[in-house]
Amino acid sequence: MEIFNAIIGMGAIVMMPIIFFVLGLIFKVKPGTAFKAGMTVGIGFTGINMIVSLLLDSLGPATMDMVNRFGLNLNVVDAGWATGAAIGWASPIIPFIVIGAILLNVFLIVINKTRIINIDIFNYWLISLVGTLIYSLTDNMWIGVAGGLILYLVSFVVGDLTAKPIQEMYKIKGVAFVHATCGIYVPLGIAVNWIIERVPGINKIDLNPEKITKTFGVLGEPVTLATILGFGLGVLAGWPITEILPLAVKVAAVMVLLPKMVAVTVEGVMVIRDAAETFMKKIFPGREFYFGMDTALLIGEPCIIATSLLLIPASIILAMILPGNKMLPFTDLASIVFVISMVAPFCKRNMFRIFITGLCIVTIALYAGTDLAPVYTQAAKDANVDVQMQEGQQLGNLVSPYNTPVGWGLIKIGEFIGK
Repeated sequence: MEIFNAIIGMGAIVMMPIIFFVLGLIFKVKPGTAFKAGMTVGIGFTGINMIVSLLLDSLGPATMDMVNRFGLNLNVVDAGWATGAAIGWASPIIPFIVIGAILLNVFLIVINKTRIINIDIFNYWLISLVGTLIYSLTDNMWIGVAGGLILYLVSFVVGDLTAKPIQEMYKIKGVAFVHATCGIYVPLGIAVNWIIERVPGINKIDLNPEKITKTFGVLGEPVTLATILGFGLGVLAGWPITEILPLAVKVAAVMVLLPKMVAVTVEGVMVIRDAAETFMKKIFPGREFYFGMDTALLIGEPCIIATSLLLIPASIILAMILPGNKMLPFTDLASIVFVISMVAPFCKRNMFRIFITGLCIVTIALYAGTDLAPVYTQAAKDANVDVQMQEGQQLGNLVSPYNTPVGWGLIKIGEFIGK
């Protein structure tokens, strides 16, 4: 387990090349080709991480100043997804979660209930976090493990059902997303789209990136939209022009560079994916298989980046006006780009519909995060997560599985069973 934790600790840029190299050998790819494919995936993820870090590091100070300008004084602090990951991986249930998750994937493949070979091992923390909170409430390890694995099963169902639409929209073959945060919100996106379709007038609003570009020319280009949105966030933060302009350029750089790094990653994935399909069809004739990947592959789409930038100030305003909310959206504001990534195909890439879905997602996350703040804070203390808090404050995070409808429901059911 120590070796496994060491590899996990080095992150996707080391873990993914190793996984893809080993998979390549298993699927009869020549060692040299498997090594090149694995390194290409690692290089792609390195590029993605660098660009996402540029986005987060640029928007972090802006969101901090925005929060201060709006005068928010809420006592549940959004400490970011990294805190949730630290809690999940430090949990005593993690060995059982990892083994159980792998066995569940194998079982589902054998009985022909999934097409996904999930290699997104780092995100096991998502299901472990929910299981850990159940364990913290019940002091029963097995109820916690069961809760985490049920969430994983739900994520597989969503991953299988959404694979084709996501592949078609993002033009990525052979991948799927077993994600216990992003995937859980797909039904919400479908519901929002269904409602909007039936509202006269509103159903005519179409903020598709291509239509915006066609209508406004260069002003509607993704790079221009990103520049304008970055500039606007700087203004809302109250920054001087000497700081606003670099922020605008950095946001535009993310819009341009991120899709290119995703393309590099996909190039490596496809080599092993094609070999895997050939290999698996010999064992399971007539079946199709996908690799389960991280949603980082999806966030390079212009409609996702642009909508997520709009949702940052909107989330702060929601936190101010929602009655009963105690969560302060902060560290995870820039990570909203991930949580809307899987709903986009079901909102027809329409930024207006994605934005409305995003508002619903943030509302749910704020209320569920407020409700579960005591147990989340205790779990962070139990995991020795070092987060600076003032007296009377509690912890949460905005983009997380525990405050999705399914995660929250499983925690409540686990608490009831464990009484």
